[in-house]
Amino acid sequence: MSKPTIVLVDDHVLLRNGLASLVTTLQYDVIMECSNGKELTEQLNQNNLPDLILMDINMPLMNGYETTLWLKNNYPEVKVVALSMYDDEQSVIRMIKNGARGYILKDTRPQDLHYALDSVLTKGFYYSDMVTGKFIHSMKEDKETSIISKLKPTEIEFLKLAATELTYKEIAQKMHLSPRTIDGYRDQLFEKLGIKSRVGLVIFAIKHGIVKIEDLQTTNLS
Repeated sequence: MSKPTIVLVDDHVLLRNGLASLVTTLQYDVIMECSNGKELTEQLNQNNLPDLILMDINMPLMNGYETTLWLKNNYPEVKVVALSMYDDEQSVIRMIKNGARGYILKDTRPQDLHYALDSVLTKGFYYSDMVTGKFIHSMKEDKETSIISKLKPTEIEFLKLAATELTYKEIAQKMHLSPRTIDGYRDQLFEKLGIKSRVGLVIFAIKHGIVKIEDLQTTNLS
């Protein structure tokens, strides 16, 4: 049985080389290493596409956001997992929107990296506790269903818009409401859903079908 094939895209050579060694010991086949997205787009062989690409975000010439979006538009069958030092909400949401199937921090443990890669290859997606927050693991399925049924139409609309790159002020303009009212919606949903971040709201919306992952990745924000 052949090993899953992986491409590494990171501008830090020492880190990339160490990652290549680690990934190889985890029984994956590293078929290419690139220093940035431009190098990847130039060297990617459409007749020998990898199963998965581990993608850094902050790179010269063509960063991880741009490269992930390019892959989604040109080779959607190739799964991308972000491997970054950034743990802020904006970076996570943007990478997911641009097509990333998972998001992992660079200080993750080898066994967690192995689990994440396997999850993406077998299930299609992987989101760590860092991304999803504690609510997915702490709330029971029936309780979540009950909560969904009690959400107001305006709260559903807010959740859909929260899954875009719009700021809260821009969401207020879209919904023809004041920023203060939007802040109230956000805080009420945080309390109702047991969530503490915007990323948590996005993952909740995806998990419960309020926002489809395909729609999230193709949303037109213009």
